[in-house]
Amino acid sequence: MEVAQKEFEPACVYVNTASIGLPPRRVVEALDEAIDVWRTGRAEAADYDKLVDRARRRFAGLVGVTPDRVAIGNQVSTFTGLVAAALPDGASVLTAEEEFTSVLFPFLAHADRGVRVQAVPLDRLVETIRPGVHLVAVSAVQSADGRIVPGGLDGLSAAAAEHGCLTYVDATQAVGWLPFDAGGFDFVSCATYKWLLSPRGTAFGVVRPERLQMLRPLYAGWYAGADPWTSIYGPPLRLAGDARRLDISPAWLSWAGTVPALDLLDEVGIVAIHRHDLGLANALRERLGLPRGDSAIVTVSAEGGLERLRAANIRASARAGAVRLSFHLHNTESDVEAVARALGR
Repeated sequence: MEVAQKEFEPACVYVNTASIGLPPRRVVEALDEAIDVWRTGRAEAADYDKLVDRARRRFAGLVGVTPDRVAIGNQVSTFTGLVAAALPDGASVLTAEEEFTSVLFPFLAHADRGVRVQAVPLDRLVETIRPGVHLVAVSAVQSADGRIVPGGLDGLSAAAAEHGCLTYVDATQAVGWLPFDAGGFDFVSCATYKWLLSPRGTAFGVVRPERLQMLRPLYAGWYAGADPWTSIYGPPLRLAGDARRLDISPAWLSWAGTVPALDLLDEVGIVAIHRHDLGLANALRERLGLPRGDSAIVTVSAEGGLERLRAANIRASARAGAVRLSFHLHNTESDVEAVARALGR
């Protein structure tokens, strides 16, 4: 972990990965090089395909699936929208009351088709899955406070399978620090600009093969073609046969930064990162007199806490009426001490 930490150069105590991931040095260097290639007229559109392919393969390895199940895009809500549009009229969707709205709004937008969204407290989500629920949509880790689905993601998958319910999981606040098997769910989305330490503008979607035909490729463009470079002009529709049919044309420079970020995470290993991140989070919980937890995100109800942190040159965020702190690769035990001192503990 010490080697990985040398990749980072924060000018403050940065405990805000749950908002924006801190780019490793190799990401910044890759972006500088990509911009220079573009600036000097040496950029070739087809050359970026190798970056996208490498990122797709690297992400697939991180979440335990094959690359043919992975689509590339730019944000979570576009993947949510595809899933929402695939539901039949009158479908019932189960979600958490506290859910991030990129997982929620696209389903609510289909109310005119009779799609019904039931929101229950997160701690009751799994027990509320029952026959008649078409799909359960939830974040693997809650954005506001870092809670993981009670009973675990395996419990969610098992309950959904028992009642014939589809699953859609936003893994944005999980992948990069929490071991995550995307193969256990029908649909998964993940933005990369947080725990995957990438520029904003890249995201992934994962689809179970038997569900692929459910999703209408609403955003299909040339990059979703079976062979993108022969799919630029004219009919007929000729999309890729795997999840690439859902690809959204890539923001090239963002992908130039995503590849080295995923390389670093793969080199260190998610198991080691999980141990490191969770260890620091629990060290802070102990200092603050809080019970141990299972998340790299810590929330503290401290009046004026965010202001005290800022005064101590500590960058965190406020969510749902509490201070939210998140620990990742670049953090050390000294960061825990600094936060505890700033919060008066």
